[in-house]
Amino acid sequence: MEIDKKESMEENNKKKIVYSGVKAMPFVIGNETFEKLGTIGTSHNLLVYLTTVFNMNRMNATNVLNIFNGSANLATLLGAYLCDTYFGRYKTLGFASIASFLGMLFLTMTAVIPSLHPPHCATGENCVGATTGQLAFLLGGLAFLIIGAGGIRPCNLAFGADQFDPETESGKRGISSFFNWYYFTLTFAIMISVTLVVYIQTDVSWGIGLAIPAFFMFLSCALFFLGTKLYVMVKPQGSPLVSVVQVMVAAFKKRGLELPEKPSLSLFDHVPHQSINSKFPHSDQFRCLDKAAIITNDDKINPEGSAANPWKLSPVQHVEQVKCVIRVFPIWISGVFYTISMVTTGNYVVFQALQSNRSLGGTNFKIPAASYTIFSMLAMTIWIPVYDRIVVPKLRKMTGKENGITVLQKLGIGMGLNIIALVVFGLVEQRRRVLALTKSSLEVDPHRGVISSFSAMWLILPLVLSGLSEAFAMISLVEFYYKQFPENMRSIGGAFLFCGMAVSSYLSSFLQSVVDKMSRNSKSGSWLNEDLNKARLDYFYYVIACLQFANLFYFLVCSKWYRYRESISTSTDESIDEIKSEISLV
Repeated sequence: MEIDKKESMEENNKKKIVYSGVKAMPFVIGNETFEKLGTIGTSHNLLVYLTTVFNMNRMNATNVLNIFNGSANLATLLGAYLCDTYFGRYKTLGFASIASFLGMLFLTMTAVIPSLHPPHCATGENCVGATTGQLAFLLGGLAFLIIGAGGIRPCNLAFGADQFDPETESGKRGISSFFNWYYFTLTFAIMISVTLVVYIQTDVSWGIGLAIPAFFMFLSCALFFLGTKLYVMVKPQGSPLVSVVQVMVAAFKKRGLELPEKPSLSLFDHVPHQSINSKFPHSDQFRCLDKAAIITNDDKINPEGSAANPWKLSPVQHVEQVKCVIRVFPIWISGVFYTISMVTTGNYVVFQALQSNRSLGGTNFKIPAASYTIFSMLAMTIWIPVYDRIVVPKLRKMTGKENGITVLQKLGIGMGLNIIALVVFGLVEQRRRVLALTKSSLEVDPHRGVISSFSAMWLILPLVLSGLSEAFAMISLVEFYYKQFPENMRSIGGAFLFCGMAVSSYLSSFLQSVVDKMSRNSKSGSWLNEDLNKARLDYFYYVIACLQFANLFYFLVCSKWYRYRESISTSTDESIDEIKSEISLV
């Protein structure tokens, strides 16, 4: 009777929840759109800002950008933990939005107030660097942006989905529609940011160009808080990371016990009534963890069936959830090395464009160097619907699989395309450098050297290949983490992706530093010289291509070993639109 009363109370509480649904979408999507307009353009053009306004050399500016991106991605794990455990999504997003606005305000002030940046260096020689105070103010702004990213990235999609009732057909359709509009507005924001905003920053004024994103971020905060009365605010239910640690501790404490002959029948297998996770069958991998679910005479069970001390006895379902996470790690490592190439090409393609002919046709208009990355985004955006509507149905007929090919097969294709893109990047750079040294140049930039007559439009080819690689690999990684993590760990799965990108940023900085130091003693000098015409960036691309080839071999070995997650009773599948929309997390 007591259980029936509790269930009826839970149903009554659920009925009291008023889902605003579509009414809340202008505020949620408006918040997301202006937030992306405020931060994406600035982050894409930050490399140019550091080298031109703060007079940093390319190596230092690249390292600062890599550390900034890495820290922003790594902060998502802490943000997801604090959100799930203490604050909930509304408070986390509100605090993070304010932090992002403050970060943009700080960056704008560094451009507008002369005393907050070094004097302009016109000659490119003997440039005055930033003072300690100026660097501190700049890094303070970046720190606020890191805090904002740590809270916004793991929570924004889930918060929007919270506004719809997942138990009704209209609610499910609303969630699907939200993800579609989210992805559309994200693409729109990226297009505006890397074209119009970047152009204003580079060719009009850094002060105005940074003030516009700061104003967008202010609008993002305002829209978010204006919709407060409409929002459904889900209370935090505790972080699933605690159960992971409990399994590890319990298995360590019982490491001396013998495993039973039939673990699926004799291990502790309590499943809470309110659990949202699918029930997993027992697996033979990592059997040492099964000891956490062995019931001993010292273990006590509560009346409802749960363990009195979860640090000594863990349900076998918790053990299987931990196994899911452990199985993901080798693939995660491969994903880390894959994204190293994304970080590297994203940085150096800007420098390649700066020392190439950026004129559009026969006009005097020059495409901003940071805007060339839009071609990889366009390739990815165009390819996704073509793949879903045309390629997948044909593959489905050939293979008999629902999605045509498996997630890991798609990831492998993306890695193969990445190697081809890197080789093409190297060939394009080699040709650009030859023309700069042998043919008449357009001009001489005091900061960078000779501007090659080689058209920067040739960068479109490797950028398109890179975009296609991301369309396969990054979406596959999002889908892989989403499907292979237990249902209550999906926010952690999203943070896993960002943590991998964070490690990639740090490794990219380390790799660049090592290559720079090792190549300085060569006849041609450093491969990563400030003047790309004196550098051998093409060699650096080939080195990364070799690294990616080795990573592809490692990935194939891990894929053969990997076991996809199974469940005894599967929950309702999420729409493919949701998975596709989560590319925004990248």
